[in-house]
Amino acid sequence: MPHLENMVLCRESQVATLQSLFGERHHFSFPSIFIYGHTASGKTYVTQTLLKTLELPHVFVNCVECFTLRLLLEQILNRLSHLSSSEDGYCTEITCDTFNDFVRLFKQVTKAESLKDQTVYIVLDKAEYLRDMEANLLPGFLRLQELTDRNVTVIFLSEIVWEKFRPNTGCFEPFVLYFPDYSIGNLQKILSHDHPPEYSADFYAAYINILLGVFYTVCRDLKELRHLAVLNFPKYCEPVVKGEASERDTRKLWRNIEPHLKKAMQTVYLREISSSQWEKLQNDDTDPGQLKGLSAYTHVELPYYSKFILIAAYLASYNPARTDKRFFLKHHGKIKKTNFLKKHEKTSNHLLGPKPFPLDRLLAILYSIVDSRVAPTANIFSQITSLVTLQLLTLVGHDDQLDGPKYKCTVSLDFIRAIARTVNFDIIKYLYDFL
Repeated sequence: MPHLENMVLCRESQVATLQSLFGERHHFSFPSIFIYGHTASGKTYVTQTLLKTLELPHVFVNCVECFTLRLLLEQILNRLSHLSSSEDGYCTEITCDTFNDFVRLFKQVTKAESLKDQTVYIVLDKAEYLRDMEANLLPGFLRLQELTDRNVTVIFLSEIVWEKFRPNTGCFEPFVLYFPDYSIGNLQKILSHDHPPEYSADFYAAYINILLGVFYTVCRDLKELRHLAVLNFPKYCEPVVKGEASERDTRKLWRNIEPHLKKAMQTVYLREISSSQWEKLQNDDTDPGQLKGLSAYTHVELPYYSKFILIAAYLASYNPARTDKRFFLKHHGKIKKTNFLKKHEKTSNHLLGPKPFPLDRLLAILYSIVDSRVAPTANIFSQITSLVTLQLLTLVGHDDQLDGPKYKCTVSLDFIRAIARTVNFDIIKYLYDFL
């Protein structure tokens, strides 16, 4: 199908497999098909496009929306009822409480002339949520063709492997189909296919090549990359619109777009601002931290103790270790102010940048600044790991085999002050540079 090949790119093998499984409309298909792969790997799009293009009767249900058994079963039955009654335009809402009722009502709905002698497809997106429902639901869907004696195929779409689904008691095994991640060549081809008609395909392909060169190492999500491509393209072609460069002047185009792509790197996946706000940010050359909703305000999403861990990490990065006694002990004894400030008069720690610190120092400061008693539980350590994953902390490794891990705090003073305000903590009075 040439038309289908233009609609679904870089998934020829998966499309061919599904087409062979579906067969003709009146053929009995495989009872259940399990399709899995990472997010944005084309599972939902390929399945929906194939069913619509082949004009096969199907219902598509998202298991996140239908979070209870009753909602799920009623959604399937009512959508099937709409399919069967599309000719006369009349249908009644169906209620269903149990899977036994679902089997009985399914037989009645599929007796309609419009669904007779052809395969009906039930597509369950985000199928991993089925595991949290009744124990008989998944085995029932896997054997729905046998239970109803109807020509029906249930398609499961999931981001996790089939082995995580399989019940301990055993069940009917579905046909398993894997959707691998898109390679950089696949992403280049798919994104280049979206080029605006007013620009040449080669010009847009060169832009996509630059975009992937910047973002591919940190983001391989097709949806996010497509969003970034649409968002930054007007800035890329700005010199061409103004007549300052031609479409082939790649060096000048790169110099124009480079600072804007660096700004976009700060908000990959976050979607903290709208497209209109992002355009304002680019046109005004505003610093990202000055726009409400951008990375300087991500503290809203941090857990309570993560905020204090980040504050403690900042203090450990910018305060000399010898000052901890002064700041965090109630009875630290007398310290001569002249000697204490001597080094401070020479240079500022904020100009020198963050210094690495060991984990035990981080925890010692954390216990001192938190009002309530904090136990060193797995929850605290997992939050430290999360801050490293979010790149708010950097793991700098070990100095020697006996030493533990060392970290650096990578956030700015404005960022940490914004976080400190949310927990009513005056960080300035604990900073050595501000004595």
